[in-house]
Amino acid sequence: MSKLTGKVALVTGASKGIGAAIARTLAAEGASVVVNYASSRAGAEAVVAEIVASGGKALAVGGDVSKTAEAQGLVDAAVKTYGRLDIVVNNSGVYDFVPLEAITEEHFHRTFNINVLGVLLVTQAAAKHLGAGGSVINISSVVSRITPPGSAVYSGTKGAIDAITGVLAKELGPKGIRVNSINPGIVETEGTTTAGFVGSDFEKGIVAQTPLGRTGRPKDIATVAAFLASDDSGWLTGEQIIASGGFR
Repeated sequence: MSKLTGKVALVTGASKGIGAAIARTLAAEGASVVVNYASSRAGAEAVVAEIVASGGKALAVGGDVSKTAEAQGLVDAAVKTYGRLDIVVNNSGVYDFVPLEAITEEHFHRTFNINVLGVLLVTQAAAKHLGAGGSVINISSVVSRITPPGSAVYSGTKGAIDAITGVLAKELGPKGIRVNSINPGIVETEGTTTAGFVGSDFEKGIVAQTPLGRTGRPKDIATVAAFLASDDSGWLTGEQIIASGGFR
């Protein structure tokens, strides 16, 4: 029996990249998965089709995690369709590295609304349904530790996620709900490729400082998420799992 058989998972921002890999991996381990998307319905439906073709269960549900009603709607869809909710992966996020002089109110609020408020709203809605053994997994980043130039806003959101992870682990622990974060290094995805990180001097510099000598792949993060979603990690909460090939 797979380690997540009978479980139901909600993965936000799962139409591509790390989120899509996590959705596929949780499904492969037996979970029924709600694949959330903000704008790429086609991408989410492609992930669902792949899961179903492999014998799994999945549903694509659109929604902006930074809106209370839409965050609630994602949770409601999971419970209505599958009858329960056991796992939440807060993966939705945006990033745009800009120097101090280029930061605007719009840039700040958009980034914090999706990256931070979204985590709080989705977890708030989900906590009403998660029972003992429930797992919340927040996707953070090593940027909260390495603080590269030009990332004040983005690194700020990930630092907030690290702190929120610790706080919610204490708040939800008495209910038997675990809350942990995964803090990846640079991962080769559609997003990092489009943003120009992949193949750049920035990436080369990070790889040169990475003991395992390469850029991460979405599957590298997805397998850690599957571990945190399962009972194998039942004694872990409030932890930041740095999944970066040793890069610090």
